[in-house]
Amino acid sequence: MMRPQFVLFGDSITDQSFRPGGWGSALADSYSRKADVVLRGYGGYNTRWAQFLLDKIFPLSSKPTLVVTVFFGANDAALLGRSSERQHVPLIEYKENLHRIITHLKNCSDSMLVVLITPPPVDENGRRQYARATYGENAVELPERTNEITGTYAKSCIEVAIEAGVPVIDLWSRMQETVGWQQKYLSDGLHLTPEGNALVFEELLKILSARSLNFVDMPDDFPHHSVINDKDPQKTFQGRE
Repeated sequence: MMRPQFVLFGDSITDQSFRPGGWGSALADSYSRKADVVLRGYGGYNTRWAQFLLDKIFPLSSKPTLVVTVFFGANDAALLGRSSERQHVPLIEYKENLHRIITHLKNCSDSMLVVLITPPPVDENGRRQYARATYGENAVELPERTNEITGTYAKSCIEVAIEAGVPVIDLWSRMQETVGWQQKYLSDGLHLTPEGNALVFEELLKILSARSLNFVDMPDDFPHHSVINDKDPQKTFQGRE
């Protein structure tokens, strides 16, 4: 029996999701024996660069993937004239790139569930503190991202999801509903704490559950050991491919 596949496609926030306490590792643990959770996270990438990976990660001739999360925007929203400007992608192009990614995935399989995730909010003070701790006197005082600008990318991500008819997690808004979100959800003003990761997992699970893809509802790939016929185990596995 072939397990269905979930692919997590994104930037460093996805890349780090398999670390202890990460939303990807929580997903893999919950769907153990149900689905294979595959990490395809690329730190520093924006949607412009991500397009060059589509044919390699999602070839049209491959076995259809059941679920793909698309989690880009934090780097696209980097500001021009600041330290991370090479990652900047204009807002209009960001939307176009997201549409291209979704179109490619849907061409792989009409039944594939594509879930967009907006970039998280940015704690500008947290970014400054991180820069000082990392680079000392060489740290740049002006933050390379702002929450206001990142919010426009989050809004555009939601617009793309509505236009394409796919679900979206509005992480930018959802996190800011909590007082003290800056320290609770963000480790360095941008990347996620264990609590931030837990929130992503929680929101993703809501979307999966609404489509009968909760790990509780999905069948195991093979029988639980308690139902194996110990006298004639072959009977238990007959007909399972």
